[in-house]
Amino acid sequence: MIHDILSENVRKEIDSIRSKFPHDKNKSSIIESLLIIQHENSGYLNEELIGALAEYLNVQKIDVYEVATFYSMFNLKPIGKNTISVCTNVSCMLRNSDQIVEYIEKKLKIKIGESTKDNKFYLKDEMECLAACNGAPMMQVNHVNYENLTFEKIDKILDGIKDD
Repeated sequence: MIHDILSENVRKEIDSIRSKFPHDKNKSSIIESLLIIQHENSGYLNEELIGALAEYLNVQKIDVYEVATFYSMFNLKPIGKNTISVCTNVSCMLRNSDQIVEYIEKKLKIKIGESTKDNKFYLKDEMECLAACNGAPMMQVNHVNYENLTFEKIDKILDGIKDD
């Protein structure tokens, strides 16, 4: 069953990750393995993939599910190709991150947690901190930081992302 769900390439990458840890510490491989699986599966995870990884690593399914639901970098539903995360922590909030979020929602015609109709963009749930307080307000697009945002800067960033 695992061989039908996890490709040979993914299994080889997971084996490489497992080799970094002691033989009896397979749980240590969960985060990196989930990232690989999510990338291979168009940016999201599902129950079948979570179960297959648990079986492959010989850990409990709940161990994998806890990691997949805890970290914000994992998605449990299909999402748009380009992920936008806007920091809404204190530094960014004081520099108008709420208006930044509203502007992006209006520009893309989506709300937080939604993807555009063409699946080009996904506006991720509000992020508590993206660790760039000195550049507030800031956002990430596909894990690349953009700081000192203005509406004009946002337009330039998002309009510059090409369709593939």
